[in-house]
Amino acid sequence: MARKGKKKRFSVLWILLLILLLAVLAVYGGGVYYYHNHFLKGTVIDRIDVSNMTVQELEEQVQDYFLRIIERQSDGTTLEEDIQGKDISLGYGSTEPLENILKQQNKWLWFLPGEAEYEMDGLVTYDEAALEEQVRDLRGFQDDFATAPTDAYISDYTPENGFQIVAETQGNELDYDLTLEAIRSAVDSLEEQVDLDQEGCYHVPQVTSDNEQLLAALQKLQNYANVTITYTFGDNKEVLDGATISTWLHVDGFEVELDQEKVEEYVATLRKKYDTIFRPRTFMTSYGKEITINTGDYGWWMNYGQEAVELAEMIKNGESGERTPVYYQTAASYGTPDYGNTYVEINLTAQHLFFYQDGSLILESDFVSGNASRGYDTPDGVYSITYKQRNATLTGENYETPVSYWMPFNGNIGMHDANWRSSFGGDIYKTNGSHGCINLPPSVAQELYGYVEKGTPVICYYLPGTETVKQDPAAAQGTDTQSTDGAAANQEAAAAES
Repeated sequence: MARKGKKKRFSVLWILLLILLLAVLAVYGGGVYYYHNHFLKGTVIDRIDVSNMTVQELEEQVQDYFLRIIERQSDGTTLEEDIQGKDISLGYGSTEPLENILKQQNKWLWFLPGEAEYEMDGLVTYDEAALEEQVRDLRGFQDDFATAPTDAYISDYTPENGFQIVAETQGNELDYDLTLEAIRSAVDSLEEQVDLDQEGCYHVPQVTSDNEQLLAALQKLQNYANVTITYTFGDNKEVLDGATISTWLHVDGFEVELDQEKVEEYVATLRKKYDTIFRPRTFMTSYGKEITINTGDYGWWMNYGQEAVELAEMIKNGESGERTPVYYQTAASYGTPDYGNTYVEINLTAQHLFFYQDGSLILESDFVSGNASRGYDTPDGVYSITYKQRNATLTGENYETPVSYWMPFNGNIGMHDANWRSSFGGDIYKTNGSHGCINLPPSVAQELYGYVEKGTPVICYYLPGTETVKQDPAAAQGTDTQSTDGAAANQEAAAAES
């Protein structure tokens, strides 16, 4: 019985093996049969995967083909359009090359993995002009749909936020050549869809928010606009800050330029507003009468050219702070009067001089001014002491006169001691005056020399009605009384001095 059971199990095993073999043969045979008219797995023809497809199925695919095109809208969402194969006359020029590939493939080894790629020019054909027309008709090329991208840029200045970068926008404007190439490639491969965004078919901004040159330009603009410079003119302040400086800045590409002409215009407004040189002034004389003096070179005189250069440099360096303008010449004070309350007052009509210090009269004296009969009248006007010098020699065409105290204020015209004179004031100047200088008694010149400094205002004027009767010089200025002989001597000496 044991031998019989063992024999029976052996027979069953063989039967199972036979069935398995028959099944394998059936599958193999079915595969051989299947692949005699189907392309093997891994077969690619002109970039079209034709695995497990028949030639007839490929023809049907072409006849029913359409390409789904995904486009970007201006709001970032997408829309879909399609191109129908029939609209571009899509088809196979001939199926013979496909059939030849079928014949050449080894269907007996269909079960083995493999890859086979074939390149066949002109296998899939279509009307190129029709395809181009279909591409041009896409919404992405229509003016009412497409929006061009914009570059990132730097905003205008605002007091709240200064300068800022405005981000770029992508838009949805298609590049025709790139779009046509992407769609042509998809059609050639009989792909089902093409995403124009993923294929990089859109025009893109050339400058983005993270552009290093743009960021550098922003930093430069901010440095300029963050500057605050304060000028102080007496009780008045002029504050220059970003609100004004921002209007002087220009961006050319990524280059930031400070408009020097605008800087000069600003400085010119300061000069016009605060310079006092060559401008009329009212002056309350020591005789109780207010006059207007239109001449003289005293006053604030801004060197606006150099000031504009230095101001621009300060802005470029991002420097804030207080600033004093560059001056050719300064005055005693800002405001009215600019000559302050320390000055020399010279009444050329009365031939009398006053010196005030901090508003208090310190000294006064008669003097002799320019010889009116010879055309050497001393000019009126507001001036300032140019410098002062001890033991100077005054020279001219026909004179060379040494003086001990020299205080020029109007070119070669100045105040000095005149020890050759024994009398001052009155009408002496009309016929026996100087070449234009103010001749002072030596003791007065010495005292005045000790008070005045370079820049001390000198106010000269003519005031009819203030002519005075000649006083006794000894009583008025502490000098010797003039004699007849002395007057003659004085006239001769005056012709030789300034």
